Amino acid sequence: MERKTVGVALCGSFCTFRRILPVIQQLATQYQLMPIMSFNSYNTDTRFGTAEEFRTAIEDICKRPIIHTISGAEPIGPKKLLDLLIIAPCTGNTLAKLANGISDTPVTLAAKAHLRNARPVLVAVSTNDGLTGNAKNIGTLLNTKNYFFVPFGQDDPIQKEASLVANMESIPAAAHAALQGKQLQPILV
Repeated sequence: MERKTVGVALCGSFCTFRRILPVIQQLATQYQLMPIMSFNSYNTDTRFGTAEEFRTAIEDICKRPIIHTISGAEPIGPKKLLDLLIIAPCTGNTLAKLANGISDTPVTLAAKAHLRNARPVLVAVSTNDGLTGNAKNIGTLLNTKNYFFVPFGQDDPIQKEASLVANMESIPAAAHAALQGKQLQPILV
């Protein structure tokens, strides 16, 4: 049986990158992975690590180069390259673009291209405004066909009361469910 191909798209929630790498490694044991990075996640050095460090780690795990341009992401739809697209971490900026049909980054264009084939997109939210400005965008995507969510909750309700982060360790189980057209429950943790 041929292994499914899963896109793993990273956006600029840099504080979650170290939590995502072991999950990507786990996914690589089950699926062929196609890495995708937003412009910012591909190019920005932060206090959490250098862009080159993360790019190298991701390419080593996935065994292929990262898609990091609009032109690189465009063939995902017409060539039906993916069975599932996982956006992890998915920032508030990307949530807003997805909910409003904006496809001006490699990640958002990958989602648009992939959705044209009526295939699942799994969102692992990581945003400081999930319970304020982006609450409506999360609601829109929860109510949009072919979008599924990794279970999420408040990561620091005292210091950052509007912040939401997915339980990144649930990505493999949520991916399995999304490939079957199901939402992993419970969504709120």
